[in-house]
Amino acid sequence: MKNSKLNRRRFLLAGTAGLAMTQPALAKTKFNFTSGLTSSSRASNYRGKKIVRYKTREKVGTIIINTSERRLYRVLPDGKAMKYGVGVGRAGFEWSGVAKIRRKAEWPAWRPPAEMIARELAKYGRQLPAVMEGGPNNPLGARALYLFQGKRDTLYRIHGTNNPSSIGKAQSSGCIRMLNEEVIDLFNKTRMGTKVIVL
Repeated sequence: MKNSKLNRRRFLLAGTAGLAMTQPALAKTKFNFTSGLTSSSRASNYRGKKIVRYKTREKVGTIIINTSERRLYRVLPDGKAMKYGVGVGRAGFEWSGVAKIRRKAEWPAWRPPAEMIARELAKYGRQLPAVMEGGPNNPLGARALYLFQGKRDTLYRIHGTNNPSSIGKAQSSGCIRMLNEEVIDLFNKTRMGTKVIVL
């Protein structure tokens, strides 16, 4: 297993320093990430989560992400797992390693780092907001699970998305994207301190 590529931290989502929101709040900025997509639209071939046979020695509840498959497995009893489709990091933003979930947030705010703001403007002509409050237009979606190594925030997240067509694709800055309805399911079933393995 490769070591986590934490030198890419400057490219990743900066995390949410504020308190998690329990109700979706519409973003005050006019920047639109959704491009008309809704949480139920699926331009990819993904057809939803399902229980599968899965052989592992990891404990029940462990999350294993296979980035080459673009799948996330939550280990269940009796040699099974719940399999979810995910979006993963694009070329140059891949990572692997072992972490634990040390924070969970509902409708998280998004604070893109300065480097990301500059890159998006130069490459795509898009002006990202300094802060976007949680809500339907927020690229972190409905829920976020924050991955730590020891006490260090890796800046990698498992989070929802307002672009369901990205599931099964490599388009993110290293974070793991899920459909909003499925990240809510994972969020509700995952405890703080859960082990996450990214292959």
